[in-house]
Amino acid sequence: MGAKLKQLFPMIREREEVLAEIAKSRTLQAEFDGWQMVHQEEFLKICTGVKGLKLLYDGIFKEIMNPEYAPERFNDFLSGLLGQRVKVVKVLPNDSVRIADESSLLIMDIVVELEDGSIANVEMQKIGYLFPGQRCACYSADLLLRQYKRIRSERKKQFSYRDIKNVYTIVLFEKSPKEFHRYPQKYYHFFEQKSDTGLKMELLQKYLLIPLDIYAKSQQNKNIDGKREAWLTLLSSDDPEMIVKLIEKYPEFRAIYEEGYEICLNTERVMEMFSKELYELDKNTVQYMIDEMQDTIDAQRQEIEELQIKQEKIIYSTIHILRDLNIPEQEIVRRIGDQYQISEEQMQKYLASQ
Repeated sequence: MGAKLKQLFPMIREREEVLAEIAKSRTLQAEFDGWQMVHQEEFLKICTGVKGLKLLYDGIFKEIMNPEYAPERFNDFLSGLLGQRVKVVKVLPNDSVRIADESSLLIMDIVVELEDGSIANVEMQKIGYLFPGQRCACYSADLLLRQYKRIRSERKKQFSYRDIKNVYTIVLFEKSPKEFHRYPQKYYHFFEQKSDTGLKMELLQKYLLIPLDIYAKSQQNKNIDGKREAWLTLLSSDDPEMIVKLIEKYPEFRAIYEEGYEICLNTERVMEMFSKELYELDKNTVQYMIDEMQDTIDAQRQEIEELQIKQEKIIYSTIHILRDLNIPEQEIVRRIGDQYQISEEQMQKYLASQ
């Protein structure tokens, strides 16, 4: 199937060509030699078409999906995600507050205004564990406030709250948070505010969360059904066979891969992208392990606290029973202390509090 990719994209090089170009530069050769063998092989497979091109590399994705350079492509992408025809009229400055170093987890973060006045913040997150629901809510609130300030400033005395349009927070995860894996067959999660009485009001804030890893697993051995799945396949799959199927069914995607492979002809640039990917993966894997360990510690601490509370209740109940039986205090201290490995000093505190 790698040969079929080469037929579609003649610019894909042979393994020997890539290695020869790396060897021409001491800097590139040193960088290549510094990678683990498994990463060297992965890089060569991508460059030679043995493995499909990974379009989510930061430098590639931002170039091929920039709404200012390729507006029709981005319109089609957004329309596929939202399930309705939308058109981007302008890209808005992204002046949202970001916590330091958050950008290292981002592949894309762009804010656009749609034809109907709605605002959409589209994000592509490499690792989703740092993107909880609370953060989505903060981003959405930020979008809404920015729109309110802008429209109020533009319309002045003619301003009406009905001028405020929907705000969409759209997040695609390359590796999704663990909560999403409770729904292994669901990859399209749309949220909006609703009343529990059936009363309908337009509360404006919409959320769309898409775990690309779950989509990829759920689509194994299945056909691509519709433009939404076509876009998600483009973003999630590096399987040459799947890429060929995608292009055969949706020929317009061929141009996207072509642009990506053109970028790959610049060996220095693509090696820089690959190195950055490895660095972020290592850094975020370590952070993930730290966070997971902290979660475990917190859970164990809570479990210990709950067990301590239960034990104290049993101790107090036992003290009451032994006192009702007229057992001497010193004997109560001895019996309960021996049973629960409690010091005499601590037992005296239990007795004094009763």
